[in-house]
Amino acid sequence: MFFVFGPSGQMLRGGPEQIARVAALRGVRRPQALRATGPRGVAQAEPVAPPFPAAPATDSAFGSLRALGGVSAYAQTDQGPAVARQPLTLVRDVMTTGALTVAQGALVSEAWHLFAEHGVAQAPVVDTLGRVIGLLLRADMAPSELIPQAGGVPAAIARARRPVDEVMVSPVPAAAATTGLRRVATVLLETGLPGLPVTNELGLLEGFISRTDILRAVAADPPLDLWT
Repeated sequence: MFFVFGPSGQMLRGGPEQIARVAALRGVRRPQALRATGPRGVAQAEPVAPPFPAAPATDSAFGSLRALGGVSAYAQTDQGPAVARQPLTLVRDVMTTGALTVAQGALVSEAWHLFAEHGVAQAPVVDTLGRVIGLLLRADMAPSELIPQAGGVPAAIARARRPVDEVMVSPVPAAAATTGLRRVATVLLETGLPGLPVTNELGLLEGFISRTDILRAVAADPPLDLWT
């Protein structure tokens, strides 16, 4: 089960295919990440890194040892855990509880320091009642360069003093804790979001599920079952 929340409350309740009914979420129209401007005030796009680093031409001694360790670990997988475990299938199996939140109306500068302190890249924005109204992403808050170009300091300060309400993704989809992981993965791919708040029907936060949570479950034991 999925929900869509905005500052006015719940906008939708249903399956992932219904999220596309909300125009703003067909492909989330995120604010462009703030960057220092180049010549003539044109924003400079960040270079896109290749998806995988180039493989080294020759294997080092360290690489050989690492490969041997991997083979050894793989050989032991047929033994399995001492106690049989059930596959992970639901959001509640892998979500992060006690997730960090940002208060509605907080300044971008305050949120930036909060993210840095906790080492996170996104957090739900909640109102005074604790209901989710948006999702704040670090990439949408600040320039990639720490030192702006000449004349850019006042503009950078002004951006940092904006409320997070002007930067957050809203409306934002949220998932129930009993939602299947495969359905969540579909929504993340279709919207381009790095994660979803996990809420009840009232929009009260119960946790957060990110792409990292799903990848960690894929790599860990017990196994992740996306096909149930």
